Amino acid sequence: MSTQFSLEAVRAATPGIENVIHVNNAGSALPPSVVTDTVVDYLRREEAIGGYETADERHGQLEAVYDSLGALVGAPREHMAVIENATRAWDMAVYGYPFERGDRVVTCRAEYSSNVLAFLQLERRFGIEMVLIDDDDYGQIDLAQVDTELAAGAAMMAMTHIPTSGGLINPAEEVGALCAKHGVFYVLDACQSAGQVPLDVNTIGCDVLSGTGRKYLRGPRGTGFLYAGERALEVLEPPFIDLHSADWTQADDYEWRPDARRFENWETYYAGKAGLGVAVDYALSLGIETTAARITNLGARLRAGLESLDRVGVHDKGARRGGIVTFTVDGVDAASVQAQLLLRKINTSTSGPDRARLDLEPRGLPTVIRASAHYYNSEDEIDAVIQAVDAVR
Repeated sequence: MSTQFSLEAVRAATPGIENVIHVNNAGSALPPSVVTDTVVDYLRREEAIGGYETADERHGQLEAVYDSLGALVGAPREHMAVIENATRAWDMAVYGYPFERGDRVVTCRAEYSSNVLAFLQLERRFGIEMVLIDDDDYGQIDLAQVDTELAAGAAMMAMTHIPTSGGLINPAEEVGALCAKHGVFYVLDACQSAGQVPLDVNTIGCDVLSGTGRKYLRGPRGTGFLYAGERALEVLEPPFIDLHSADWTQADDYEWRPDARRFENWETYYAGKAGLGVAVDYALSLGIETTAARITNLGARLRAGLESLDRVGVHDKGARRGGIVTFTVDGVDAASVQAQLLLRKINTSTSGPDRARLDLEPRGLPTVIRASAHYYNSEDEIDAVIQAVDAVR
């Protein structure tokens, strides 16, 4: 794995930088040419010889994706599944857990909105109880309270590693140690952290990890992945079944696949799958630790620059912070700020209290602007964003 990072080479491989300053990487990052070329080439081959035939012809390329994903998170290929997005990957695991009435599921204020909605549905359906952990003084999950609640008895610990609505990086390894101490099943949502920070399921200690291709891995949209550890494969039964996830052994019986691909289904986005594998390989070739340090530094530069402006509030929590920066401008609503930045060819996003009711709403925050830096952003681009916000205010 290379740790040589050339900003010039990375930017030369990213055509989109010629059109925009893209700080919406927590939404969907600009892909490198090699990813786009892989997807288009695969589709062209389908056009030429047929979809099934292309899958057969490129079987080795598609199989290699599992090796790449395993290398990304430190897991054997048998424990990796390719699923259309991080939310559906998370769903396939969580909805596959054998919940019983009264089971307690411990989660955090930074938990992704779709995950919270799923737990609310599971409360209605199975009578589980969602236990919310408060933030500590730094704004991250309170480890002392996690310890107390897990000791009181819990079926599952579910945590979002990096929230969509701020720069916080939750202490995933420390939570994993507590789950191991109390024997609690641990689900980590790594949608924003895959490609942004190094991930190793062995040191994190999670049973399940879900991620996406389109964000910090710079892969195609419509791609995601799931890690399912040994205990997950023993405990979880996917909520959906088809001829790919299970074998129809007799007229009245079936057996699940023994590996993590039981969480997949037969029909999938093959061109995107090929592109995802290339995106992961590209990220690994640069060195995740190297790019993670750059993302952190660019996020800190952006955060400090915005904090220096009058009438601009920065709202990121956490003892450790990454490349996502959320802020507001006094007297200018978030949608207007986003629109004015877009006129300057700066891509950002927004995050509202209706999407973070356990986080933004208790803090009394309105919809915030989200600017998320990536390693291919230059320092000049970050400074240009700060100057643009200064002009907007």
